[in-house]
Amino acid sequence: MANKAIFFDRDGTLNEDVDYLYEPEKFIWVEGAVAAIRWANAHGYIVVVVTNQSGIARGYYDEAAVLRLHDWMNAQLTKHGAHIDAFYYCPHHPEAEIPAYRKPCDCRKPAPGMILRAIREHDIDPAASYLFGDGARDIEAAESAGVRGVRYTGGSLLDCVQAAVESPRYNEWI
Repeated sequence: MANKAIFFDRDGTLNEDVDYLYEPEKFIWVEGAVAAIRWANAHGYIVVVVTNQSGIARGYYDEAAVLRLHDWMNAQLTKHGAHIDAFYYCPHHPEAEIPAYRKPCDCRKPAPGMILRAIREHDIDPAASYLFGDGARDIEAAESAGVRGVRYTGGSLLDCVQAAVESPRYNEWI
């Protein structure tokens, strides 16, 4: 039986959007983010982060910095009885400063590559899953992967997640 998942965009959804964030000391969880992740864990959802990280392609930081930040995020979540099961990031950008990252890819949102990879690697049922993101490209990527996309516009992320998951008609009134 396939798993259900809640996908989260990172910057602007789980944390306050700080340009090219890679330093834990600049990371600030949005209201209700930790509780939303804990709620998803408790309700049997695999929690997956999918995030564009063009700062790598631009040479502002390297992939190791992203991995360190994601490890730090999970360490913080563990203190609150929560965890993220998987992180996927896209290091590419069409105008990258670093040539190795300047290429067309299927992982940079709005392309669904990161989501589709997670679906394959974690046996996820897209029809039973949600993606929460603050941008139109997040929603487009979700819908392209067959996942219900929900736009997070601020306030409590926990309230947003619960409303979407617990109300079958939620997407008709957002």
